[in-house]
Amino acid sequence: MGAPGFWDDQEAAAKVSAEHARATRKLASFRALDADAADLGGLAELAEEDAGMAAELQEQIASVEERLAALEEERLFSGRYDSGDALVTVNAGAGGTDAQDWAEMVLRMEMRWAERRGFAVELLEASAGEEAGIKSATFRAAGENAYGLYGAEKGVHRLVRLSPFDSANRRQTSFAGVEVAPVIEDAGEVEIDADDLQVDTYRASGAGGQHVNKTDSAVRITHRPSGIVVQCQNERSQTQNRETAMKMLRSKLVEAEERRRQEELAREKGEAQDVNFGSQIRSYVLHPYTMVKDHRTDHEMGDAGRVLEGDLDGFVRAYLLRAAAR
Repeated sequence: MGAPGFWDDQEAAAKVSAEHARATRKLASFRALDADAADLGGLAELAEEDAGMAAELQEQIASVEERLAALEEERLFSGRYDSGDALVTVNAGAGGTDAQDWAEMVLRMEMRWAERRGFAVELLEASAGEEAGIKSATFRAAGENAYGLYGAEKGVHRLVRLSPFDSANRRQTSFAGVEVAPVIEDAGEVEIDADDLQVDTYRASGAGGQHVNKTDSAVRITHRPSGIVVQCQNERSQTQNRETAMKMLRSKLVEAEERRRQEELAREKGEAQDVNFGSQIRSYVLHPYTMVKDHRTDHEMGDAGRVLEGDLDGFVRAYLLRAAAR
């Protein structure tokens, strides 16, 4: 950063500066943790002589353990895009109106979790369901390691509950899918042939509440070779919506290529392939008992309400630790 001409290329310099800031913060966190851990021995000796120091010792141990867990989590992000932002798409699966309502619940849960992590959240598009909920929605979670963290949420989420849309109040099983892609800012990283694109414009429509209409110049882009469809209705103009949709398309193409690469590696290693979108990853049971269980790690929580309010840290950390151990 101190080299002559470093700031001549503002964009490149900003990226290096941001990486420097991240590295500096991590180093400072490690040094502070190392120093506090070294002090524990002395505190323990004082606590043996002075019972009043016992509470301070326990508080310091808890602080060291919490910060160590946070650093252990950061160690798990080694992928090319893990440290960057994430595009998260929620799609209603099988189950009709119940599934569309469930998809909106999953969307809310994932956005709440992002906010709890301190990420900036921007809803880019939402397609309303016929009676309730959503057919699909996409939001951007901006913050350190957002893509690495949201990788734990890819897959199908299954809900079992008494249906609020069934006059007989029967038990219903519904499904919602979560797709996650890294945010790709560099337009040159993915080449897209304009002849491969089908661009449609339509009038934006939201589901009310947080999905308020912001424009009547929504854009839908279909990438014919891959079948990937993206849409954006959040910006003020059709041009802005198209630019955002193209960024989303690049991100999803990169994610699709990364998924293909992981599947090839899994085949070479003879491993079970659980990286596909179609894999059911977690069940949320609200009747006849309450339980959320992740089928990949067996991590579970009995308070389903807390999970649906965005308390996903335990599930995500268990998945990341399992993935790192493979």
